[in-house]
Amino acid sequence: MFRSLLIANRGEVAVRVARAARELGVRAVGIASEADLGASWTRKLDEVVCVGPASSRDSYLRVDRIVQAAKQTGCAAVHPGWGFLAENAVFAALCEQHGLTFIGPTPATMERLGLKIPAKRAMAAAGLAGIPGSDGLLESVEEAREVAERVGYPVILKADAGGGGRGMRRCEGSDELERAWSQAAAEAQAAFGNRALYLERYLTGGRHIEVQVLGDGRGGALHLGERECSIQRNHQKLIEESPSPVLDVAQRRELGERAAAATAAIGYRGAGTVEFFRAPDGELFFMEMNARLQVEHPVTEAITGVDLVKEQLRIAAGGRPSRSQAEVEFAGAAIECRINAEDPARDFRPTPGKLEAFELPADVGPGSVRVDTHLEAGDEVPPDYDSLIAKVIAHGETREEAIETLLATLSAARIEGVSTTIPLHLAVLDSDAFRAGEYDTASLPGWGVSEPASAQES
Repeated sequence: MFRSLLIANRGEVAVRVARAARELGVRAVGIASEADLGASWTRKLDEVVCVGPASSRDSYLRVDRIVQAAKQTGCAAVHPGWGFLAENAVFAALCEQHGLTFIGPTPATMERLGLKIPAKRAMAAAGLAGIPGSDGLLESVEEAREVAERVGYPVILKADAGGGGRGMRRCEGSDELERAWSQAAAEAQAAFGNRALYLERYLTGGRHIEVQVLGDGRGGALHLGERECSIQRNHQKLIEESPSPVLDVAQRRELGERAAAATAAIGYRGAGTVEFFRAPDGELFFMEMNARLQVEHPVTEAITGVDLVKEQLRIAAGGRPSRSQAEVEFAGAAIECRINAEDPARDFRPTPGKLEAFELPADVGPGSVRVDTHLEAGDEVPPDYDSLIAKVIAHGETREEAIETLLATLSAARIEGVSTTIPLHLAVLDSDAFRAGEYDTASLPGWGVSEPASAQES
């Protein structure tokens, strides 16, 4: 195991990774921008290096400064967390060039999975079929029109290097394709420096289901069950749960086995997530593979008892996952909600400011509660970064118990100084549709229905 680890991230991510590192006897070194220096979360690290001013572009995204910080503090490895540089193949390669172990897949694997078409081809070869569409990148709007006629409207144009809804345009008919092509290509070029597009049949009313996998980098892999991530707004997940309420035992086992087999086939190393779109008729299509740990990984940890950050460190240090597939056991149900410093009554406008009070009780419901946060009362929620202030994960013997536990915890929460998304979570969790498990990516049950959307737009 490594003696020292640099965590190339901030806030809740840094605190979470540092906790696992310390439990393995690893020294946790962090980085911070000038805006974050002195923040309470930095005190949870053994050492902190300032890497630049408040702007992420000049601090948390400066690969040269981060590698230098790792070298000067004697770290042997770098953990990117999630967000920022977590899926940056150039950063991973730079770490390796300087003798630092990157906690994650190899740069070559990241590069292949970072572009949608190579990823789809790799997974198709490994047995996971994607949504019907173009076989590769499109050369022209004329070719797009031919493919659309073949697969049937509506269709969606997507950027090969895209994500987060950028570089995408939905088309209901052929008369919309030319303008959509120009707009999607221009947006993709501006956002990713890559204007390449492909096309898929647009499916609505479906579910976003992902499978947590661990690969040993030597041709072995296992799965840790699925997560349902269909409660979304503007392509950002709000509530995640496991197990999914729409899969039965046989479907769950088959999906996990397929995802693990594909992960093994590409020689994947570390923790990853294989994402699927479940059509209204129940058919599952591969969408993409995220080559990193997900924000919602605590949901999986709650039902399996597996610490995914520790697994990442063990694998990166040359070991194998601590459990075989046969040894993975699933217990109960877990639900996570992301509490953001945003005002849901004002179109979710960010509300940075000082936390005058910050209390999230963990003992008011029938089940158990885990709170992942980097903040405490008196801290400032800065305007420079993501508005996430806490993740609350409830676990129960049943899904209903998990729901009641999360409702009780959020109802008893006391957060003052900033507006939060707690009212949204309470409305969704207590709605008849959510309790029945009858929801999809196009709706926020209990809060209102958004414009028709799909997990494809992510």
